[in-house]
Amino acid sequence: MTSNWVNHAISEINADYQRSADTHLIRLALPGFPGIQLYLKDESTHPTGSLKHRLARSLFLYGLCNGWIKEGTTIIEASSGSTAVSEAYFARLLGLPFIAVMPACTAKRKVEQIEFYGGRCHFVESACEIYAASEMLERELNGHYMDQFTYAERATDWRGNNNIADSIFRQMEHEPHPVPEYVVMSAGTGGTSATIGRYLRYQGYPTKLTVVDPQNSVFMDYWQNRDCSLRSAVGSKIEGIGRPRCEPSFIPDVIDDMMRVPDAASIATMQWLETILGRKVGASTGTNMWGVLQLAARMRDEGRTGSIVTLLCDSGERYLETYYNAEWVKANIGDVAPWRAEILDLIK
Repeated sequence: MTSNWVNHAISEINADYQRSADTHLIRLALPGFPGIQLYLKDESTHPTGSLKHRLARSLFLYGLCNGWIKEGTTIIEASSGSTAVSEAYFARLLGLPFIAVMPACTAKRKVEQIEFYGGRCHFVESACEIYAASEMLERELNGHYMDQFTYAERATDWRGNNNIADSIFRQMEHEPHPVPEYVVMSAGTGGTSATIGRYLRYQGYPTKLTVVDPQNSVFMDYWQNRDCSLRSAVGSKIEGIGRPRCEPSFIPDVIDDMMRVPDAASIATMQWLETILGRKVGASTGTNMWGVLQLAARMRDEGRTGSIVTLLCDSGERYLETYYNAEWVKANIGDVAPWRAEILDLIK
């Protein structure tokens, strides 16, 4: 029997959803790609500032309806930042304690946002340690480990119900090419790419799903050879995407193509995009947009027209000390100037 508190908690989350508008779809005007429209779905406008707001809401509802989250349950999550920020928001909404387990190198701004929502951070040395540390805290505190990397693909209703794919296609209805040639997505948990890929098949759309993957991530290798034992000794430098192991929520068979994106290309594209939008975006958006530009150039060279949609995952204001700090970029990423030149050549 469902408790009164759980009923109230679900009602609170649904009420919060009704207070939030859908996110914007931005069309980029790039003369270098005649007849090809490029779109960014701006997930930074969610109350917690990123795409992960959708995931956090779904994970809380999933946990509540499964009976895993009860009144007073301590919520624990393994996260490099954005998911933890969003989950801290919902934990505060429900009056629940929240602990984020994250690498010590996580952007300071994300840590501050988690703490702003009343959560606390448990730091580990590397991204590879977050899983075991989260499981340990779950046992010690008799809490609930949300485990976004396992449950992201199953907590979201991929058939519709205003998921991100459904929202994209409704917003595209009156555009010159309403059915995109491609949707481009990077993978963190793999939950969003699973949702989009399943939705495309369920609705019968011919749109291709291309997943872009940063350096030091095993997702693309896994997609190519289906070896689930793959491990990377180091974590991705593009915060929030790419994983050192094959996550359960990454579903390779719904993906049409994958593309490896060098870290320096992600940062260069992020910096270039600021000049187009007039505001800062995160590095994962740079990864997404690099993939979009490659596909747009391919379409142009083949004489094709159409549209390509990707996501603006979060705001660059979270990364002022890292991706927008020239010294940090030089020390951790390297020289991005050649990639900036390549972008400018590509869009001519």
